[in-house]
Amino acid sequence: MAAVLGLMGGLWGLGVLLGASLQARLALAGLVWGATVLAHLLLPAGAGLRAATGGSAAAWLVLGGAAVLILAYREGLRRLRARAAAGAAAAAAPAPAAAAAFREAELDRYARHIMLREIGGPGQRRLKAARVLVVGAGGLGSPVLLYLAAAGVGTLTVVDDDVVENANLQRQIIHADDRIGMAKVDSAAAAVAALNPFVTLQPLRMRLEADNVAALVDAHDLVLDGSDNFATRYLVNRACAAAGRPLIAAAMTQWEGQISLYHPAAGAPCYECVFPRAPAPGLVPACAVAGIVAPLPGVVGSLMALEAVKLLTGAGRTLAGRMLLFDALEAEWREVAVAPRAGCAACGGGRG
Repeated sequence: MAAVLGLMGGLWGLGVLLGASLQARLALAGLVWGATVLAHLLLPAGAGLRAATGGSAAAWLVLGGAAVLILAYREGLRRLRARAAAGAAAAAAPAPAAAAAFREAELDRYARHIMLREIGGPGQRRLKAARVLVVGAGGLGSPVLLYLAAAGVGTLTVVDDDVVENANLQRQIIHADDRIGMAKVDSAAAAVAALNPFVTLQPLRMRLEADNVAALVDAHDLVLDGSDNFATRYLVNRACAAAGRPLIAAAMTQWEGQISLYHPAAGAPCYECVFPRAPAPGLVPACAVAGIVAPLPGVVGSLMALEAVKLLTGAGRTLAGRMLLFDALEAEWREVAVAPRAGCAACGGGRG
């Protein structure tokens, strides 16, 4: 038995030296444990291997059960801490000033929100007082901006340096045919103004760079990244981690999408914890090369807006520490746990 435990310890140490993730090290230990239990179940009594590993599977089953309980306890504790931190952040949001008082038309407009127990009047006031930065006015930015404006987020800022093209209109629903050639941020501003005159949208036609991203992120309460390139994603993530701002980021291609909430200051990983390196050029082709089904940005972008509303109002359970994967072709959802990565260059492993 000691030999098997020593083997597990050796593999664990090797994994640490090689920089393997916690999940990978646990998987290796689990394989050794499973092989040992299987040997006890399949080999005849008195077999040398059974004798060398304790003589009975009972001890190994007890050991495995104890390990599962410990891991479940740690995961539950981590999730509770993340939820508590998110709730504390929402509770600590500045109380709306007198300027944020609702007009009669706003009360009628947001009545379906206000009657929700999880949002109510206080939550709607938080939405009105919130400042949200949206990176990209394309496929993901379109539903994000429309739904956040409809929900009553008081101040929206959108950053994009592109113009509306005919090929965008298959999926970028915030734009219109008569605005082809217009800057996307100006087109988005026109659509938001037509949808809800009670919110303010600041259009910024520019590229995010190292010399402007920090001040922009710092001026907002929440950032939603719908950009279509890895350089911008890593740039935005590092600025959010440095400023302690929550980041809702999503990506998609062809028939698949993914979304998560990255928030090291609340114990969740940052984007770079989960994706420490960008894929090799050409490995993840752009929509112009690979194609994309029209409603997919609506599905994923609407989820981004929904997560933003939950985070800003303190309603429900966010995607902090979890990633949703959507396969539209098979109509399947999957959820995977994500965790801070020790030594992350962007956030230091979730220590924000």
